[in-house]
Formats: sequence, structure tokens, C-alpha cells
Amino acid sequence: MATPAPSTPNGELMFHVDSEVGRLRQVVLHRPELELKRLTPDNASELLFDGVLWAERAQAEHDEFAEALLARGVVVHYYGDLLTETLEISQARDYILDRVFDSRLNGPLACAMLRAAVEGLPSPVLSQALTGGITKQEILELTPEPKSIAFHSLELDSFVLAPLPNLLYQRDTSCWIYGGVSVNAMAMPARMRETVNDEAIYRWHPMFARDSFEVWYHGADAAPATIEGGDILVIGNGAVLAGMSERTTPQAVELIAHRLFSAGAARCLVAIDMPKARAFMHLDTVMTMCDYGVFTKYMNLGMLPSYTVEPGASSRELKVTDHPPEDMHTAIAAALELPSIRVLTASQDVQAAQREQWDDGCNVLAIEPGVVVAYDRNVTTNSYLEENGVEVVPVPGSELGRGRGGPRCMSCPIERDA
Repeated sequence: MATPAPSTPNGELMFHVDSEVGRLRQVVLHRPELELKRLTPDNASELLFDGVLWAERAQAEHDEFAEALLARGVVVHYYGDLLTETLEISQARDYILDRVFDSRLNGPLACAMLRAAVEGLPSPVLSQALTGGITKQEILELTPEPKSIAFHSLELDSFVLAPLPNLLYQRDTSCWIYGGVSVNAMAMPARMRETVNDEAIYRWHPMFARDSFEVWYHGADAAPATIEGGDILVIGNGAVLAGMSERTTPQAVELIAHRLFSAGAARCLVAIDMPKARAFMHLDTVMTMCDYGVFTKYMNLGMLPSYTVEPGASSRELKVTDHPPEDMHTAIAAALELPSIRVLTASQDVQAAQREQWDDGCNVLAIEPGVVVAYDRNVTTNSYLEENGVEVVPVPGSELGRGRGGPRCMSCPIERDA
């Protein structure tokens, strides 16, 4: 079960993320389960994986990651528990099932039958079906076959609901920005169903339902203005750093800037115009924070065009200042109201740098100022960070790292100090 969250003195829960590097108090993780075991060479690419992971080893590595956080006093909540508990609430269950079973996906002749087949399942079983997927054979164990062309044409081992192995990367589907959460519109079809689950969790799960917080973005209604949490860094002092990548659009950046500014939640946002490539799929695959004003950055990223976005003259306007590539670091420093930022980039040959970036060398998770969790396999980057005053807490990533996500990707902080 999820660990009970600490309360404020008056009994209210307070969820907020006020920086990238302040002390991490609470986080949501997803321990990989059935969905990872259902990755195959045939479906891996469609499900956004480059290969098939050894599920049991990935689970063991994830357990070590969670233990590293717990050892530092971080409260860990598990996504599977949150979803299961949310499904105990009838409105939440209906909300999810009404959106998961869609005539456009399942065909009008099968849609109602499929929903009816699973709606009475116990919450743990339904939670596993929603995350691990459900096959035609498994549906037929619950109900007779409908007279549906779409259903009949499926092989017995075909998925009626595809598995969601990318739930491992909790950062992307929702991310907390100061006093609210952005439930994100995912760019890839393989991840779009995740948003439905998150919308229900934040709306109905008792841990969140009894707190008061803003929802900056309702991803289920926002496509094609897609945005993913790996592109959002809450750099502190009322500033946000956003990557415009292959997954996050400029339109979404403008929309979320409007919401943050209208609520007085942020002063400014710096948007980085990133290469649109899988190797740079999110900003946090190439640049993350280690300490106040201190970043680690992939050496081959270089300097990129950027934009400073601030509140405009009216509530409908934004003030946008564009910066040439050479001013990227200066723009970030100005947003933080600092004279400069410190950027740590390990010196290594091009091939070694590419290997460590591919293995998420820059995707570190700060658990307090100057202390980060990183994959142990990125020896050069980790050593360089240590030499420059950053404490590195190493965790294994031989299997987890094969999914193209590191410690920051795998975590969704829900409470972090400034």
C-alpha cells in the first residue's frame, strides 16, 4: 500500500514542488510489473522501447532505487497502489472505463461488452488490466464473444488493451509545478491512456481529493498541444525551464505559461528550442539540476535558441524575448536572478559522451541540494560530478537504463522544498 503522506499541523495535505533541488519529501514511483513482462521484439518499438527488458532484474533494480530514496527520508508512494485505491471509488472507475473503452478503438459492436466484462473486476485485478493490458483470450474468460468484426478479427493473444510499460517513467504523465499539477497530454499513442488514469487519481484518490491544489493542464482534453514532464524543470525562484522537444510543443508551453502566470504561480518561463530527435526526447535527458544554480549537461547538446516568456500587458498576452543560442545559459541565469549558472559537463571523447547520454548520464534526481541519485553505469559523469562537489548516490541501471530513462524520469515528486 502507499505510504501515508505527512500532514500539516492543521491536518491538511500540502503538495507542492518549489524547485528541482530542494529537499525531496514525497515522490510517486511505479514498480514495473506485468506490463514490462509483455514487451516483445514485435511490440517493443510500438510501445516506445528499443528492446526487451529482463523484467525481474528491472524490478530488483527499481527496488534498490526506491530503497535509496527511503534511506534519505523520502516518502515513496507507488502508482499501482494509488490506481487500485482510486478504482475503489465508483465515479473514478466509471471515468476511466468510459474513456478506455471507446468505439473508435474497439469498434461499436464490442465496446459496451468489453466495458461490461471488466467493470465488476476487483480493483487490484482491474488495476493490473489497465496497466498490464488485457488480451482477447483474457476477455473470453470473462464473457462470451460479441458479434463484432473488430473483436473477431483479433488473434487470441492480441491485446484488446495494450500494456503501458512506460508507466515506469512517472515524470512524464504528470508533473508538479510550484503549487499545482500538470496532467499532461502525451505525444505518443502508446502513452495517451496514462493520462486518463492520472486524471482520475488526482481527482478522486483520497490522498489528493482532500487537499487543495491547482491543475495547470488537463491533458485528456489538450491534444494536439502535447507536453511531457521530462521537458519541465521547476528551477526555483518562480522560474520554470521548459524544453520544446519531439514530445512538447510550443503551443503547450504558451498555454501552461498563461495558466501559471494567471494564478501568480510563476514569474517567468524559459523555453529551449531542442533538436527533435529520440536521443533528445526530453530536456531532462540532456540537462538537469544538481544544486542551486548548478546544472549537469550533455557535452554534445551545445547551445540552443531560447525564449524568455513573462506575463504580458493583459491577461491574454505574453511577453516573449528571444535569445540566440550563445545566450542560453545567460537566459537561464537571468530567470533565476543570478549573475550566472554553473554548468557541469564531463570531459570525454564523443563516443563515450554519446554512450553515457544514451544511458541517462545527465538524468539525475536531486534529493537535496548537492545530492543526486544517478545510474552507477555512468562512471565518467558521476566521477566528474563528485569532483565538483556533488554527492552521487549510485543505483543500478543495467536493465532500467535500457528503457531510455534515468532516476529523474522514473520519479514524480509531489512535495519538494524550495
